Amino acid sequence: MNHYIKQASQHIQLQEGTLVIEQLLLECYLKPGISTKELARKTLLPTPVAAAIKRELIKAGALLQDRGVRCTADGLAWIEREWGYRGLNLSLYRDLLDETKWTESLEEVLSIIEELLSRRPIVDVQIDQSKCTPETSLRRAILCLRQHALIGKKILCVGDDDLVSVSIGLLLQQLFPDGGNNVTRVDVLDIDERFLSYIETIAKERGLPIVCRRLDLREPLPENLHNQYDCFFTDPPYTLQGMSLFVSRGIQALKREKGLPIFLSFAHKSPSFMLAMQREFVRMGLTVSANFPQFNAYEGAEMIANRSQMFILRTTDQSKAEYSETFTDALYTGEVKQTLRTYRCKECSRDVRVGINGEFATIEQLKNEGCTSCGHDRFEMVAKEWVTPEKNDKEDRTAN
Repeated sequence: MNHYIKQASQHIQLQEGTLVIEQLLLECYLKPGISTKELARKTLLPTPVAAAIKRELIKAGALLQDRGVRCTADGLAWIEREWGYRGLNLSLYRDLLDETKWTESLEEVLSIIEELLSRRPIVDVQIDQSKCTPETSLRRAILCLRQHALIGKKILCVGDDDLVSVSIGLLLQQLFPDGGNNVTRVDVLDIDERFLSYIETIAKERGLPIVCRRLDLREPLPENLHNQYDCFFTDPPYTLQGMSLFVSRGIQALKREKGLPIFLSFAHKSPSFMLAMQREFVRMGLTVSANFPQFNAYEGAEMIANRSQMFILRTTDQSKAEYSETFTDALYTGEVKQTLRTYRCKECSRDVRVGINGEFATIEQLKNEGCTSCGHDRFEMVAKEWVTPEKNDKEDRTAN
C-alpha cells in the first residue's frame, strides 16, 4: 500500500476499506477540478465522508484544493508510476465508461477478438465448457475497467475458455497505444492444456501481460498463489458445487482486503437454486454488489438459452473460502446427474442421500430445507456412487 493511501486510512476509519480511498484519488486524477459533491457521487459515499478522505489526502500531499480538487505534481507522478496510468488514452477511457459508445470505439479490437476466438479449441462439454461470443469476452474486460479493477491491477481468471485474459490484454493496448502500462498483469488457471497453450501463443505473439498455469481446481490452491490478486473472473460449472469451488479458490487468491470485486458468470436458475446460491455467498462472506441478467451470450448453448447472468460480488472482512482442501464432491453437470452422494450434517452427523433415488434430488434443495433432524444447513460429502442409466432403469422396473 502506498504512503498516500496508508496515511489517509490511518486517520479515518472506513467500513468500505481502503479501495474507496484509491478510487477517490483516481477520480481526482481523471477529472482535475472535480467537486467534493461529485467525488461523493462517484464513490457512493456521503459527502461528509468524501470530504474527510479528501482532507486526509491533502494532508498527505496527494491532492490540493484549487478550483475544485486535483492531484499535486507528486500525486500525479505517483499514480502514473505505481498504477501505470502514464500514457493513458483518456478520450477512449471516457468513451468506455459510456455503455452506448464502446462498440464504435473498439470496433478494431472486437474484430481481432472475433478472429482469435474463431480459432480457439473445441469446447469439452464433459467439463461444462461453452463458447461465449467475442463481444461478451470484450464486455467482461470493459466491465473490469468500469469497476476500477483493471489498470495497474493483478487479475486472475479462474478458468478461461472464454479468453477474457486476451480481451483484457488487447484492451490495455488500446488504452495505452504507446505501450506505457507495464503494471497490469493477468494470470490464468485452467485444467485444459489446449486453452492454456492457445492463450500463451496469443500472448507471446501480441505482447500481452498474461501468465498461464495448469491447475485442477479440485486440488488445493498452491500457497504461492494465496493473497496475490485484486480481482478475479470465473464462469464455473453451472452446479452449486462448481460455483462454490471456483469462487472459493478465487477468494484464497485475492488479497486480504475489503471491497475487492469478483466477476462471476452463471446461468439463470430457478428461485430455489438462486436461494441456495445466495446462501453460499453469505457463507463465504461475500456481498452482491450488482447483477446483470443476460450479460453473457454463448454460441450453441441451448441448455441455458444461450445467455447467462453476471454477478459482481465483493469481499468483506468475513470473506473465506467454503472449500480449501481437496474437493471430492460431484463438480460438473454430468457428474451431478449420474451420482448418488451421501452428505453428513455438520451439526448432528445425520447422513442424507442426494441425487438419483436419493432423499433429495439436489444439494441446493437439501441446503434450502436443512437437515431433517436438526434443521442446520451445513453438510459434508462422505460418499459418492456412480449410478448408470441402465441400473436406474432396472431398479425402476423392479419397483413396478
